[in-house]
Amino acid sequence: MTNTAERFVENSSQKSFDIPHRNIINHNIGQYDTAVERGLSRIVNLEHAKKKGHQIKWRVMENLDKLLPEFESNFQKKGGKVLWANTVEEATAEILSILQKANAKTVIKSKSMATEEIHLNEFLENHGIESIESDLGEYIVQLLGQKPYHIVTPAMHLSKEDIAKLFHEKFGTPPDATPQQLTAKARELLRDKYLSADVGITGANFLIADTGSIAITENEGNARLTTTFPKIHIAIVGIEKLIPSIADLDLFWPMLATHGTGQNLTVYNSIISGPKQENETDGPEQMYVILLDNGRTELLAQKDQRQGLYCIRCGACLNACPIYKNIGGHTYDTTYSGPIGSLITPHLKGMKEFKHLSYASSLCGKCSEVCPVKIDIHKMLLLNRRDAVKANLGPKSEKIGWQIWKRGMLKRGFMDMFGGKMKNFLLKNFFGKYWGTKRELPKIADQSFGTQWKKEHPSK
Repeated sequence: MTNTAERFVENSSQKSFDIPHRNIINHNIGQYDTAVERGLSRIVNLEHAKKKGHQIKWRVMENLDKLLPEFESNFQKKGGKVLWANTVEEATAEILSILQKANAKTVIKSKSMATEEIHLNEFLENHGIESIESDLGEYIVQLLGQKPYHIVTPAMHLSKEDIAKLFHEKFGTPPDATPQQLTAKARELLRDKYLSADVGITGANFLIADTGSIAITENEGNARLTTTFPKIHIAIVGIEKLIPSIADLDLFWPMLATHGTGQNLTVYNSIISGPKQENETDGPEQMYVILLDNGRTELLAQKDQRQGLYCIRCGACLNACPIYKNIGGHTYDTTYSGPIGSLITPHLKGMKEFKHLSYASSLCGKCSEVCPVKIDIHKMLLLNRRDAVKANLGPKSEKIGWQIWKRGMLKRGFMDMFGGKMKNFLLKNFFGKYWGTKRELPKIADQSFGTQWKKEHPSK
């Protein structure tokens, strides 16, 4: 077992029995479930919408080599610049180069999982550049020195009392401040940051090939401020975020909003096609889009599992997953947690180090059921397990154990070689550590079913 897997097992064991944590996460997901159920009821033909989204994303992955250059060409025609980054190091180097040329010292960021993926805040801090998160949830976890807990709601693991305590310690607000007071304080602190920041950095929910635009969807307006006030705007986007046409937003924007928060449509939806034009009064003077690979082409090469790249980052599978609801987001120790993270992370960061995530599933299929683009997530997790076994990444003890089990299953005589007492002894001493610490081990009968059958039916 790798160090990463050992940490996962240890942390998940602790979180599973952290009752206050489970109460908070289940309360917050419960509110989400109510809102999403109401939102989904408004879609006339949900299954048709899911199938259409799946087909569009399938077409994108089959034609990525054509659509990416199309996006690049159309974006550059409007004065934007496109940079390609194969790795985290290349992405951060490109960003640092832009900032240093502009002599930038301050950065304002809107919510972006791609920037979390390349650990941008830490990188900029190490180079003497201040980077402030402007999304309220991201700002809170940044103040705590934590990573986002959830793809959509970064501070889902915190209660309003936790946040009031944090703001009281950091900014002197009342220890019993209401959510409205806390939000007002955050607004007061962040407004000046938009005006003084040298550079704004965002992600994007979609890259639109036929118009050369990025689409950003949000609820707080912080992304609009981040892309409007600073003179330079940098968008860091995974190459899988492409959609062929601006007309496809008619499907993807409502599906993302409904599955993400239960809304008909997210409050702020922006389409940005480059830097400020001559006839425009606001917007950045320079705009860059960094197209991030970072293992995505390796996943694209896996024909069986490339569906993982269809994901639109709505977070629905996390909220549906019984494992996630018990162990929480931080336990995964990855940028992308929950079922979709368990699917894609072994391909993005290495099967050897992260294969254990594909086993962190009950395979109940709820994640596949709720996915708005019909990714067969639980099947993909099984295929990841298959690949791990084929690559001989499991421990020898596991391999030997399965060989013994297989032999027993194929030959009844071998299974009946030992009596119930011996089987119970083996269960207690060899499996008790893994299965019996939090549950009662099954008690095997003294005689096998075959032996009992022969006794009761001697003529047969």
